Amino acid sequence: MQKYLYNLATDKYNGFIARIIKSFLLILSLIYGLIVKILILFYRLFPSRINCKVISVGNITLGGTGKTSLVEYIAKYLKEKGHKVAILTRGYKRKINTMGDEPSMLAMNLKDVVVTVDTNRIMAAKKAIKDYSIDSVILDDGFQQWKIKKGLEIVTIDATNPFGNRYLLPRGILREPLSSLRRADIFVLTKTNLNPDIIDLKYFLEQINPKAIIFTAEHRPIGFYEINQNNVLLDRNTLKGKTVTLISGIGDPDSFENLIVSMGINIGLSFRFPDHYNYTQEDLAKISAASREKNIDTIVTTEKDAARLLTLHITHYTLHILVLRIELVIAKDEENFQHRLLNLYSL
Repeated sequence: MQKYLYNLATDKYNGFIARIIKSFLLILSLIYGLIVKILILFYRLFPSRINCKVISVGNITLGGTGKTSLVEYIAKYLKEKGHKVAILTRGYKRKINTMGDEPSMLAMNLKDVVVTVDTNRIMAAKKAIKDYSIDSVILDDGFQQWKIKKGLEIVTIDATNPFGNRYLLPRGILREPLSSLRRADIFVLTKTNLNPDIIDLKYFLEQINPKAIIFTAEHRPIGFYEINQNNVLLDRNTLKGKTVTLISGIGDPDSFENLIVSMGINIGLSFRFPDHYNYTQEDLAKISAASREKNIDTIVTTEKDAARLLTLHITHYTLHILVLRIELVIAKDEENFQHRLLNLYSL
């Protein structure tokens, strides 16, 4: 059902029945939009203040915009500059007693940065300040945290699909009205290496929010690692010319597949699952059997998926499972972006 509704929201279904359902969803979108506007107005009248610097990184749409990669980039940079940083995340769709895929990925890649999973970001921030004496918090997926007073509001926008059909949920993929973009201090246009034609997008953002600074970013593959050996990075050309099976349960599987193809790797099979999907042993067994039938001995997945796959008994299978590691790179004017981050501490 979730996948069907998402396909309706992204206009992948356009038959007679689909059009009827879309009309109903549009009515729900109007109601949803009204509720969101009321909530934003209420919470912004009485914001909660956190006794440290607060940087929010979020988005206005469903799907993968690269915000978690940007959170990792910012945390690394601030740590290098001597700041004590905590990342606050809600751990979407996490299992009981687990952090969830995105927090697990952040904790794995940022060994000396506090990563806290809690739906109550205010309480989590206060606890991090008390327990770790941090001076900065980064709100992962923080754009919809309307009740928190922020020092810097950063919004990531997927250059390959900025706003979908521009309808609010559930008719579209917008989580808030586009007018909410006026709250942003910084826009980061991600995946510009997959869609360099961003002139119209930049013009739109400049019109809706002329005070915000616009930066562009790319997701670049830097190598692979064995799923249970993340400390040993293999060269990015390790699989060049080889045929592999892909597994992805992320918001934007197209970008993942495009990156793989850009590296000269052949995709024999691709298994797509819903975002944050919790894999089962049966899923892995089916993928393993299908790959063997195609004489494919290597599976490639994302770091977010690896966090969920590691909960399974992966050693039961003879397949070679590699994880693609990518990094977010500010493509132009990186020094200005970093300067804007540090300006927060001079206030």
